[in-house]
Amino acid sequence: MIDSDHSRLDSPVPSNWLASLLRPAPDSSVADLLRRGKSPWSGAIHLLWSVWIFLTPVLGNGFTLRWLFITLVSYPLFLLLYARVMLAPRHHAWRYALAMVAMALVLLPWYPSGLSYFVFGCVLLRMSGRGGWWVYLLQLTGLNLLFGTAALYFGYPWQALVWMPAVSFIVGLVVNVESLSHQRDVALQLSQDEVRRLATTAERERIGRDLHDLLGHTLSLITLKLELARKLYDRQDERARQEIGEAEAIAREALAQVRSAVTGIRASDLAGELASARLLLECQQVHLQYSVPPPMPVEVERGLALVLREAATNIVRHAQATQAQVEFMQEGRQLVMQIRDDGRGGVQAEGNGLCGMRERVAALAGALAVQSPRGEGTVLTVRVPLAAATVPVATAALPQEGAA
Repeated sequence: MIDSDHSRLDSPVPSNWLASLLRPAPDSSVADLLRRGKSPWSGAIHLLWSVWIFLTPVLGNGFTLRWLFITLVSYPLFLLLYARVMLAPRHHAWRYALAMVAMALVLLPWYPSGLSYFVFGCVLLRMSGRGGWWVYLLQLTGLNLLFGTAALYFGYPWQALVWMPAVSFIVGLVVNVESLSHQRDVALQLSQDEVRRLATTAERERIGRDLHDLLGHTLSLITLKLELARKLYDRQDERARQEIGEAEAIAREALAQVRSAVTGIRASDLAGELASARLLLECQQVHLQYSVPPPMPVEVERGLALVLREAATNIVRHAQATQAQVEFMQEGRQLVMQIRDDGRGGVQAEGNGLCGMRERVAALAGALAVQSPRGEGTVLTVRVPLAAATVPVATAALPQEGAA
């Protein structure tokens, strides 16, 4: 009975060990793919290059029993090391990449197919995110010098001494450029999130100050007026009626001010996005000028705010501009928002950004026009029809004077 209990307790250990081995660390490459909404298996596409392990014998001495035995032993180990590079914490992943390089160098006297392991190790060393650009170049140079020395000692042909360093450098530098581009995108996203957070905080503080300034003094004055009216009423003084009338007038004025303030609060989406766009563009040395948006329905305002956000992001990423401008105009029953920059222009094909903007504008029954002559900047013109009742919802939500 005791033995069976022990067997039941011990049986899950291998599966738990395997699950922990395949669980991605929070800062691993697979975790980064998951955060970007990609499949965790998308990083495995690079394994297709390992086909050269199986093609190398065709170009050399052919398939032998020694090649088959070494492949059956080394290729599963290579897959395990590749998986650990993708799943391990970034400050540990470089060890598995170097282990891949070491395996290729150890197999060098008997296994020319192992040269592919060397290339993978050099590339994955950068994908592990250890060090910067120059550090990676020094690492790549040192590994290729080590490979060249070993290959020369074991009698490899001079062609291998040329194309192996060339391939490892070219592929490694391409991956390095992609990594730097991804880091810039991440930094840009973080800066945008921080700018929006700061703009939201500033807007909340403004609303708090406005409400305090608006209601604090007014309610205190109404309270004093009513207290005085009560005392005068107890004395049967006719001035009580006058004090009550003055309190009523102050309350009506406060109600009108509250309507105006609430309208401004409900219009804060677009105002906040304009402030966020200015901060974001100024951080990239792009000066933004914009006009005050007119009153508009809440759903129109939110849609235009999202279009403005995407347009500001495109200016930062692609326009290479120094000046930008956002203008709002009302033409009849249409609201026009125009966003222009003095960048390089030349927008031909529409990417995800422009397609997303078109979808948002189409949801408002509007139209988006793009003018982007090469070298003359880009102009985005959004036309959105306004409903018959363009009074903001916040105003209609408050009771009118004299209403029951």
